[in-house]
Amino acid sequence: MNQMGGAERVIAAIHETFPEAPIFTTIVDWEILRPELSNADIRPSWMQKLPGWKKHFKKYLPLFPLAIESMRVKDYDLILSSSSHFAKSAIKGPKALHICYCYTPMRFAWDYENYVKRENLNVLYRSCLPLIIAHLRQWDQQTKDRPDHYIAVSSAVKARIKRVYGRDAEIIFPPVDVQKYRPIEIPDNFYLIVSRLNSIKRIELAVEAFNILGLPLKIIGAGPFYKSLKAMASANVTFLGRLPDPEVAEYYAACKAYVFPGEEDFGITPLEANAAGRPVIAFKGGGALDTVREGLNGLFFDESKSQSLVDAVRSFENGKYNFNPHKIREHALLFDREVFKEKMRLYISRKWTDSLRAGAG
Repeated sequence: MNQMGGAERVIAAIHETFPEAPIFTTIVDWEILRPELSNADIRPSWMQKLPGWKKHFKKYLPLFPLAIESMRVKDYDLILSSSSHFAKSAIKGPKALHICYCYTPMRFAWDYENYVKRENLNVLYRSCLPLIIAHLRQWDQQTKDRPDHYIAVSSAVKARIKRVYGRDAEIIFPPVDVQKYRPIEIPDNFYLIVSRLNSIKRIELAVEAFNILGLPLKIIGAGPFYKSLKAMASANVTFLGRLPDPEVAEYYAACKAYVFPGEEDFGITPLEANAAGRPVIAFKGGGALDTVREGLNGLFFDESKSQSLVDAVRSFENGKYNFNPHKIREHALLFDREVFKEKMRLYISRKWTDSLRAGAG
């Protein structure tokens, strides 16, 4: 819990659903913790005491499995893990029920080539990484059956869980704080991105496209690729850094359209833009396939190339679709935070009842 992104929003919603349940995690950055988690019983592992973990947590990669397996959760009847890497391998008691809310099987292990290609890794770390990854793949396979059930965040992740783990999963989409956003009557004349500036987000693709288009693009967010992205950007591309949530909401409502250039496991920001009544121009892959209905709340570009995005923006500029802000927002309401919480309650209740019946039988 050292980055306050989509997974942490899920944790906050789960905490609201089960406020008395303690939260076990490898590391936690108390300074950036989401306000909704300020009263939570958060219990970090021994990794919290390692030197320099805030800046160098990736260098401690081999230790994360050990930290998860050392967590004292064997006395609990129900474990809900929130996992994109390691949490699914928590060791439960013999009669406990473990449900894993899975963002994806660990991406750097099962999509290694793309991960390495986009990360700024030094020569020493890059040379050691294949051995570490090989070990993690083996460990990930050995621990894939520790959860009794998997929940996937999207259709793409459901298919990935089946392919990598050989396990079935039910889909429950992550929560979106729809009520934080409101449409306005007349939007401004700029396009928008709200994102961490890291490799997987493919922000460079959008910068390249808008360099060609010459149209105004505003980018909200920070991250390791900030300097390189700013260096390649033309004057029409503006970097605003991190902004408070109310200001972000204003930018969502004011933008002409939201640009979503990466292939993500789900992708919450496009739905936040939809909640503010604005359409999305998204790459046709990953979680966007579940959330974007072409012509209703956005449109796709087909190839992960800047020219493909250029063509989509020009199509949007030419008025191919007539988007209705209120219908766009109605679509976003299908993914509201309260919808997520209710679906999680029902799913967990059903699986808990099934486990009790199986135990009685």
